[in-house]
Amino acid sequence: QVQLVESGGGLVQPGGSLTLSCVASESISGRAAVGWYRQAPGKQREFVARITRIDNRAYADSVKGRFTISEDNAKNTWYLQMNNLMPEDTAVYYCFTTISIQNYWGQGTQVTVSS
Repeated sequence: QVQLVESGGGLVQPGGSLTLSCVASESISGRAAVGWYRQAPGKQREFVARITRIDNRAYADSVKGRFTISEDNAKNTWYLQMNNLMPEDTAVYYCFTTISIQNYWGQGTQVTVSS
């Protein structure tokens, strides 16, 4: 059972930046994809970004041009660089990986954008 641990969340002012990290407990070399979702209070969890095994990257329209996903396979880690953060980006961010059609999730990390 793969375990994922996120880090890097926190409180940031509008226009600021944060980088989230997600570390897997074992090799993810066989993964179909890694990425991020988020869930704001009172809302459903929504897709943010992902990278597939063949390095195909996708982003939600709401974060395009501001967020960048990347990965370091040697460290079983992937990242979400978030720039020009806005109050509507406030949410719990969850990393995920898909291995053999099974999805694995982290416990979530809170990102709060507020002045």
